[in-house]
Amino acid sequence: MSRFTRRGFVASTGAVALAAPQLAQAQAAYPARPITMICPWGAGGGTDATVRIVASLLEKELGQPVNVVNRTGGSGVVGHQAIASAAPDGYTLGILTVEISMMHWQGLTELTPRSYTPLALVNEDPPGVQVKADSPYKTVKDLADAIKASPPGKLKASGTGQGGIWHLALVGWMQAMGLPANQVTWVPSNGAAPGMQDLAAGGVDIVPCSVPEARAMLDAGRARSLAIMAPARNPQFPNVPTLKEELGIDYATGAWRGIAGPKNLPAEVSAKLGAALKKVYESPAYKEFMNNRGFGMTWADAAGFETFMDEGDRKMGVAMKAAGLAKA
Repeated sequence: MSRFTRRGFVASTGAVALAAPQLAQAQAAYPARPITMICPWGAGGGTDATVRIVASLLEKELGQPVNVVNRTGGSGVVGHQAIASAAPDGYTLGILTVEISMMHWQGLTELTPRSYTPLALVNEDPPGVQVKADSPYKTVKDLADAIKASPPGKLKASGTGQGGIWHLALVGWMQAMGLPANQVTWVPSNGAAPGMQDLAAGGVDIVPCSVPEARAMLDAGRARSLAIMAPARNPQFPNVPTLKEELGIDYATGAWRGIAGPKNLPAEVSAKLGAALKKVYESPAYKEFMNNRGFGMTWADAAGFETFMDEGDRKMGVAMKAAGLAKA
């Protein structure tokens, strides 16, 4: 080996030796700059509110700004795609919603829950079974008996668009009772609020939306919630029983929100984010924010969130196929 080559080799080896601890220090210092948190839905909605409180509290845990960016469009596809397509370095994260387990069944995208690195589930809102205040159905058993006894399509329900989460919740409930998916006619609406207005006006018989979304009408005495499709009662609405309590049906579903990054996030980055999100979830500030809005709080770590999404994806596929809405 020539003197020049040996000298160059020694110099380069020394450079690598010096660079190694600097590289390790840079990796250990994550995050070293601001983080972007993508929200696939518009400002002012429940998902936007949830991700903003998470981002605000995450800043305090990580010591870097966490900036929320709304990337809307394509029935949620645009924002979810932006999260999946980001560089897997921990500096672009996002909030996933239940639609990620629905959109691919409809043929809207190839994205699935497996397109991400799950970090934490932070919210779940099961649907309640709402009826008009003066409805003849005093309990969910009364309503279930009427649904079974009525000709298919006689009773009507609303609360979201065709194939939306609350429509599929109704389909799943019908299946759990051994009834056809279209036993109750679905009347599409632009969301729970107009659905509840239609209920109060007598245009539909049932609105299977989350109880927080129905809260204004419930508090005004214009509607009643007979049950929720959840494993346990919502502490914010302790007088509303579960379907299992009332009907013996072990059926649960709902809208949910969780934090994730693009696929292949480094393990050490995922671990640091997971630990920080756990502290956010357990903080009094987060609990107060969610309780004040009646939003459900459900925690799952990265592994639990992955299992949760896989099971939800399977359930949505079954419901959408039964309703004739699956294209995939």
